Amino acid sequence: MNSLPKRRKYKDNPYTIKTIDNRYYILFKDGENIPRTVEVPKNIFDIFNQFELDDLKELNEFDRHIEHKELSEESIYNRGANSTEGLDDYIIRKTSYEELMNVINQLSATQRRRVKMYYFDELDLKTIAAIEKTSFQMISKSIKQAIKNLKKNLKK
Repeated sequence: MNSLPKRRKYKDNPYTIKTIDNRYYILFKDGENIPRTVEVPKNIFDIFNQFELDDLKELNEFDRHIEHKELSEESIYNRGANSTEGLDDYIIRKTSYEELMNVINQLSATQRRRVKMYYFDELDLKTIAAIEKTSFQMISKSIKQAIKNLKKNLKK
């Protein structure tokens, strides 16, 4: 019996691997398009198996993380014109990463920790309040004060 799940793979990969009764096989078509089956040792089979898993990982990454639609000048313009920029995007765009980190490090330890959780870890105020064992309003006030301090220090 074949113990491997059916996997999708690159169209360029001519090999298929199978296990039958604890024996390992590689199936392919030769140069004359004749189907062939070759029994291989487990270590060779494992190499082919890892190759398939790596292919699958790349295919999944391509599907999930690479944009596949064609971009025109108009669509790029519309994205930029319709985007809403948050405070963290504005600050990062206006300053270098080092400057930003220096200014954040000038905050009090409590404000620094809360700003990092809110903007960098993307936690909501209620979650931060639960972690800090304080009220939602206190976290909100602390982050607003930290933003004022950041703006003031960035203008210097």
